[in-house]
Amino acid sequence: VQLQASGGGLVQAGGSLRLSCVVSGRTLRSYGMGWFRQAPGKEREFVAAIGWSGGDTYYADSVKGRFTISRDNAKNTVFLQMNTLNPEDTAVYYCAVRKLGISTMSSDYPYWGQGTQVTVSS
Repeated sequence: VQLQASGGGLVQAGGSLRLSCVVSGRTLRSYGMGWFRQAPGKEREFVAAIGWSGGDTYYADSVKGRFTISRDNAKNTVFLQMNTLNPEDTAVYYCAVRKLGISTMSSDYPYWGQGTQVTVSS
């Protein structure tokens, strides 16, 4: 299973970005997807997750109401729409895949993408 994340970049505070993660080598059906992020000097933290059908979503409190996770199983792709970004959102964002269900624990995800840098300037 390979994951390719894209869509990161430099944006001003208050701006928006949309991250994408394309999964190859496995169909996404029955797989849960998650986004995590890691800022310099900090541990990797959970951002958002979505169940295989797209009906179940879960967000970290810090992004709730600003970020939206979605998926297109036909395209083997998961998205993270990020609005009202602030400098505290600056991090490398990683997508991850696990069989069945949602998890907020990075250790529950066996497959990871390479990460995409998001930088929010004040």
